[in-house]
Amino acid sequence: MINTIDLFAGCGGLSKGFLDAGYNVLLGVDNNDAALQTFTFNHHGAKALNADLSNDATFETIEKLVHNRSIDMIIAGPPCQGFSLTGPRNFDDPRNKLYLAVFEAVRRFNPKAFVIENVTGMATLYNGQIKKEIIRRFTELGYNVISAILCAADYGVPQIRKRLIFVGLRKEFGEFKFPKPLFTSKNYITCAEAISDLPSRENELGIEQDVYVGAPQTEYQRKMRGTNDVLYNHVATSHSQLVKDTIALVPEGGNYKNLPPGVGESRRFHEAWTRYNGSKPSKTIDTGHRNHFHYKYNRVPTIRENARLQSFPDDFVFLGTKTQQNRQVGNAVPPLLGYHLGIEIKKYILQKD
Repeated sequence: MINTIDLFAGCGGLSKGFLDAGYNVLLGVDNNDAALQTFTFNHHGAKALNADLSNDATFETIEKLVHNRSIDMIIAGPPCQGFSLTGPRNFDDPRNKLYLAVFEAVRRFNPKAFVIENVTGMATLYNGQIKKEIIRRFTELGYNVISAILCAADYGVPQIRKRLIFVGLRKEFGEFKFPKPLFTSKNYITCAEAISDLPSRENELGIEQDVYVGAPQTEYQRKMRGTNDVLYNHVATSHSQLVKDTIALVPEGGNYKNLPPGVGESRRFHEAWTRYNGSKPSKTIDTGHRNHFHYKYNRVPTIRENARLQSFPDDFVFLGTKTQQNRQVGNAVPPLLGYHLGIEIKKYILQKD
């Protein structure tokens, strides 16, 4: 059993993937109550801790909560905003304290492996010096470290979402190689393949706990439904008629550039008024700023539709206000990407054990 803790867990998308891959998720740590409520509801038996990871006392609390059991795996998605201000020469600047907390966690708990997820921009920040420094520091702790930018769509997620991933293995476990892509642009899972079975919500908003209408139409939909028989979080947003009429003017796969002059002028930026293409994966799911629209219907996607596009199974229930739920979904690492990482890392750990 590979005991795992999730730092900066959010609602637990990454750890959900590791849970499905057979890891024993003990604890999620974050400072967002609503996200942690979602985490504990869906990670059965795992504990949640609302804490500041820059505080040394937090690590003592973690040890107590896991009952001093060995921590074999640490997964984390720390914020990295400080690095854009401080640069590589000021790596220990207090503004980088949350990222530095991951180093401290690995140093203290000496896990067999760790995974860090972050935005792709970190790979090239200061000509790659930040990335090199991260690798150098973990190498000094006794880990073989490798990094790569992975696209979630390559691993069966119906979304073009790229993230920088670091994987470290304690040196006795060898040198990690990332799992090979399972899909290419020729056979990516599309928006329609992901969500076309869900009720349209054209004429009603829906309720938080509903029923499916009809059978799943694709293998991905069957996977997302599993044995679940309740449809959660599929509630539409109530748009004004003006907004609906404006969305209706955007063709499938189009955006604000397709609107006629004088329409939608309040939002004119890259992702504004973007309608998904049903024949392609979605754009990167955002945190609920109402910039993206259903490929077919004149509305923003529901929480469940975005969760499907993030590869959360339908029995994963989001708690909190709708705004909080949107933020949880948008900030998450796709569980299916976490699953394939977890499966591959486990091969290295188990062959040594």
